[in-house]
Amino acid sequence: MRLIPALLFTAAILAQDTPTIKVDADLVNIAFTARDARGRLVTDLTRDEIEVLEDGVIQPIRSFGRPSDLPLRLALILDGAYNQELFNIEHRADLVSFAEHTLSQKDQAILVLFANRIVFATPFVTSARALVSGFDAADSDNRSVWARDHTEFGLRVEGRALFDAVYDTSRKKMMEPGFRKALVVFSNGDDTASAHDLIEAVEAAQAADSVIYGFHYTTRGPFAPNTRDRYGRMEMFRLADETGGFVYDSARTPIATALAAISGELRSLYDLGYATANPGRDGTYRRIELRCKRPDIVIRSRHGYHAR
Repeated sequence: MRLIPALLFTAAILAQDTPTIKVDADLVNIAFTARDARGRLVTDLTRDEIEVLEDGVIQPIRSFGRPSDLPLRLALILDGAYNQELFNIEHRADLVSFAEHTLSQKDQAILVLFANRIVFATPFVTSARALVSGFDAADSDNRSVWARDHTEFGLRVEGRALFDAVYDTSRKKMMEPGFRKALVVFSNGDDTASAHDLIEAVEAAQAADSVIYGFHYTTRGPFAPNTRDRYGRMEMFRLADETGGFVYDSARTPIATALAAISGELRSLYDLGYATANPGRDGTYRRIELRCKRPDIVIRSRHGYHAR
């Protein structure tokens, strides 16, 4: 979601027959996916088949982008803590395959690692090979994510800063319009060092119009699951649910299956913008509901936003 200052922005995206995106002062953007009665992703919906309501009131749709219309801007966020680093190394090939199957030539992706410090391991790149190069370079110097870090609220000395990783990535890397945008987070969800809380992380992702997907993973062996693992899983599910995404749990879903599902959803994201009839920015929560006029279609999107 973004309530953008009163400046009209018009962007022609890539091909001549691609729709023009217009963003105005009171435009609210929503990314969503649609599935049929058999659970299959639907990618051919039209603007006239969608109805959007804010607090129960139908809103005028100003822009509508199907999955093939807009390029994807993707952030892969890897937990670099010691007990998660093993996961990253073990599943390096899975992450490479995920990037190869998800990114097209017009898409962009960035690799982010975090522990105590948030490290943007690559700029935005267009290939899985470039992402892997950034991963390998960062992995050879894992201490970089443990360095002391200065935040706007003071010095962060140690711990794991998941919420800050989501917040900083959203604010610093995902604000540019003209993309379908998503964060894919790999972590056990444990946060012990962030300057920002869960709600601030969620709102930053919403402000960047970004959906959060994730894979919750807890290393076995000496790092056996405990009560904090349950807490971390709940926090990751909250991040995803509040932005219209989904989190897979390693205890229930193999990583290859989860990554294939996430890749399919990323390639099937719609982008919709509507002009809210309530332009006040009083901090109140506005509930959003998307309806499809085509029978037996289930839409998943975020549930609302705070009008900051």
